[in-house]
Amino acid sequence: MSRISDTRIRVRETAARLVATGRRPHELTVDLIYAEIRQGSRTTINDELKLWKDEQARNDALAAALPAPVADAMRSLWALAVEQGELVFAARGEELEREAADATTRAESLATAHAALEAQVQALRMQLEQRDGQFAAVTARLAQAQTERDVALQTAQSTAADREAVRTAAQETLHTAQATHARELEGLRAEHTEREAALRAQIDQAAARLESVQKHVMLQTEQARDAQRRAETALARVQQRNEQLVGEVQRVSAEAAEQRRLADRHEKQTAIAIDEARELRRERDTLAQQVASLQGQIKARTQPAGSRPGKAKP
Repeated sequence: MSRISDTRIRVRETAARLVATGRRPHELTVDLIYAEIRQGSRTTINDELKLWKDEQARNDALAAALPAPVADAMRSLWALAVEQGELVFAARGEELEREAADATTRAESLATAHAALEAQVQALRMQLEQRDGQFAAVTARLAQAQTERDVALQTAQSTAADREAVRTAAQETLHTAQATHARELEGLRAEHTEREAALRAQIDQAAARLESVQKHVMLQTEQARDAQRRAETALARVQQRNEQLVGEVQRVSAEAAEQRRLADRHEKQTAIAIDEARELRRERDTLAQQVASLQGQIKARTQPAGSRPGKAKP
């Protein structure tokens, strides 16, 4: 039996016992009952004692209004009903206490589940913080990658500008070499014209002074050979310069291959440079042919002079 229902029952039993010993119901107090039972709260004792006094007052009023046998029967019936009610009350109290115990157990289970949920929430928060940290790290790496990409783009742009500058310098060098070659070729042609005129004058005087003409022709031949060697040396320098220019154009083309956007332009420029180099080679070959023609003319003019009979010296 629960402590609450036992306290109420003992309050009723103690009150009935005190009345049986001669005390009147209105003389019973909470302190008097508590001194007898020594349990329960004063509020519970007061409530139950008040209920008991009300029941006793109704019983006394009923006993006064009814005949004695009927009143005794009513009291017995009332006592039986009260006892049954107390039993039902006690059973209900125990049921309520079991329900309270069950509720307490469920509350404890809920508290345990709540603690587990709290732990899960804490774990999820930690995971979220880790994810936030990872996201921040990824964001930082992305920003760094973006910066590196910008730097690489700037470097590529700078490299493209450098290549453009190299290409411009190569074109300027090629134009300068072409101009120099043209001037040298023009000088060689002028020198060839002058020397041819001189040779013609010397050949015209060969009839008068053959030996002097032969010596002079031999001297002119030697000079022509020196001129040829100088021309060949100049052509070799021009060819070497052209090869250097071709090497520079090829290097620019190799670097331009790394930048696909400039590949077509560089290939065209390389083709132009190669064509110009070929043109320079053709001009060199033409110059060599002219020198060979000059030598042939010199030989053609000196051989007939050598085969004619010598004249007496004046």
